[in-house]
Amino acid sequence: MANLLGVVLFALAILVSVSLHEAGHMLTAKAFGMKVTKYFVGFGPTLWSVKRGETEYGVKGIPLGGFCKIVGMTPQDDDVDPADEPRAMWRYPVWKRTIVMSAGSITHFALALVATWIMAISAGLPNPDFPTTDAQVNQEPAVIALSPCVVPESISRACTAGDPASPAAQANLRDGDRITSFNGAPVNNYGELLTGLRAAKPGDKAEIGYVRDGQPGTTSTVLGQTQRPPLDDPKGQVGPVSALGIGLRYSTPTRIQYGPVSAFGGTARLTGDMAVGTYEAMKRIPQKVPALWTAITGGERDMDTPISVVGASRLGGEAVANNAWMVFFMLFISLNFFIGVFNLLPLLPLDGGHIAIAWFERARSWVFARFGKPDPGHVDYLKLMPLTYAVILIGGAFTLLTITADVVNPITLFSR
Repeated sequence: MANLLGVVLFALAILVSVSLHEAGHMLTAKAFGMKVTKYFVGFGPTLWSVKRGETEYGVKGIPLGGFCKIVGMTPQDDDVDPADEPRAMWRYPVWKRTIVMSAGSITHFALALVATWIMAISAGLPNPDFPTTDAQVNQEPAVIALSPCVVPESISRACTAGDPASPAAQANLRDGDRITSFNGAPVNNYGELLTGLRAAKPGDKAEIGYVRDGQPGTTSTVLGQTQRPPLDDPKGQVGPVSALGIGLRYSTPTRIQYGPVSAFGGTARLTGDMAVGTYEAMKRIPQKVPALWTAITGGERDMDTPISVVGASRLGGEAVANNAWMVFFMLFISLNFFIGVFNLLPLLPLDGGHIAIAWFERARSWVFARFGKPDPGHVDYLKLMPLTYAVILIGGAFTLLTITADVVNPITLFSR
């Protein structure tokens, strides 16, 4: 039930975001004097509507987005009433049209920034210095987090009654102990402890040196067994290895709590990281298509493959079911930031495509004027329709691919 609630909440959050995106277009267009005839949440059959002034507001039956109708977005629009011609969008200065067309993405950015600031002062933000790669983790001090058991399988799960007791617990090691030696070899970081463990065999006796509350000590235990891939090949063949029944207690906090003022700096830093991450993720999209196909046809789902709104909603459901609200809101923030950036790509029918054409027209007119040539006029959108259809076709195929992967082989963030 909690999972379903999370899915619904996240889907509703996305719907609100997209509706506010369209509201951004509508409000800026009205502010400049353009005529907006429709603003609807959803698509398909109309469930409810009301007309206020010259705009009809309403709700439609398919809650998959929203739209607003601005009169005369392009010179080729053939549904403009002669009385509305002076208020057609294409007649307005290019800077005004740019603001109107970018208002949707600006709304997504604003939502992401506000949500990030609220998280910064309430739950805290992810620590950018927290180790994320194997190399960074291996450099952490070998301060242990004790497990009461050794899980024989390669999966990560909670201990059950049939699991072997933890050798570390039997050796009276405790949470927060820092391991300083293993079988006589000094241990300076967590990576050296793992190397020592992998060099030993299950059932071997291990001599362990440690420091607890500033006081050194030694202990011994018999190593257990679990299943792990090689240290130098995390995706390699899983095999039996020795186990101590410990994890790493990180010396770096996973997140940082901010005050109302310092939260602005934390928000700016996370936003910068998301900008870089979004750019890198978008560059990798073409090479991730084969991985999506592999996931659909029965292969393992790569955690780095793109997800659709369906996949994001499922992850939101998982987050709520596991009381991981920080994950829920980080998904919301990341998705809004990605949509904001993606929508500004200079491709029709995206808003960025309209902005690019408007500035191309402006630049072309300036160049022609400098050479004393007559203004070439506006770009003929009809001639760009084949390219527009190609973008729609490719985008639709990619969306279908990601949705299918998210249904048949979804990414999961929590152990099942």
